Amino acid sequence: MARAIERIERDIAALKEAIRAIAVELQTAYASYLNTLGLAVRKQLILASYHLCTQGYPESFLHLSLNQRQQLQQAIRKLGQLASEELLTYIKSEETGGDEGDEGDEGDEGDEGVTPVILGTSTPEPLIADTSNPIELAKWQQNLEEVTQEILKKLSHDANLLLQKAGILPKKLPEPILAAAAAAASEASGEVMPGPPNLLNLVIEIENEQQSEDSGLTQIMAINLRLGEIEFADVTLSSERRQIRSILVQLNKLGREYQKKHRERAIAEAEAAWRASWFE
Repeated sequence: MARAIERIERDIAALKEAIRAIAVELQTAYASYLNTLGLAVRKQLILASYHLCTQGYPESFLHLSLNQRQQLQQAIRKLGQLASEELLTYIKSEETGGDEGDEGDEGDEGDEGVTPVILGTSTPEPLIADTSNPIELAKWQQNLEEVTQEILKKLSHDANLLLQKAGILPKKLPEPILAAAAAAASEASGEVMPGPPNLLNLVIEIENEQQSEDSGLTQIMAINLRLGEIEFADVTLSSERRQIRSILVQLNKLGREYQKKHRERAIAEAEAAWRASWFE
């Protein structure tokens, strides 16, 4: 029985080494993916804003002065840059913080309501480099995916607020509608929707304040950055996502074997303990 336990221990040790290698591979793959994603997000945010300003609300955009248009475009680029930087903070092992606040001050110069909205920053939980626990590794990966979705959701919401303050989106559009538009980005995130990418078309009912019966349906277009559409439009990003999926398949296989070996060890140790304490 002692030899059986020793053999199982050796198997577990080998599995731990394999999982450590997978952890390094997964972290490296995500570092590359999030860097590429940051660039793609900036590009797609600009394209979506362009379509919204020129196809969705061309009259509103034409009402802006040249300076207002330039300030709006600069603020949109700033939002994309901040989101790109925030994505990378969740893969770095060193602590980050404080930089984003300094960058945000640059845009706070009274640019007629188009100051970039700074994304909220959470404390990242970097992966322990030598982790050999597949459950911890899977939780880290899941958390990273959730954080990514939250960043896209927040970016969509902040971009819509920016466009509303600039006079592109209707002023009467209530805040809950903007929030709902951003929340829709997290639903069915792997699908590619028909129509212009990363935009959401809403039909809402807005009541007249004087005569509630004189309400009508209004079509609203809003920014709705969706991970599936961003990946679909970027060949490199799609390739890096496939690589991550491949690594996760290996992790799942090792994780099942890891659990199996721990179960075998527990059974072997329990059997040995039973025999050690049994007296006729």
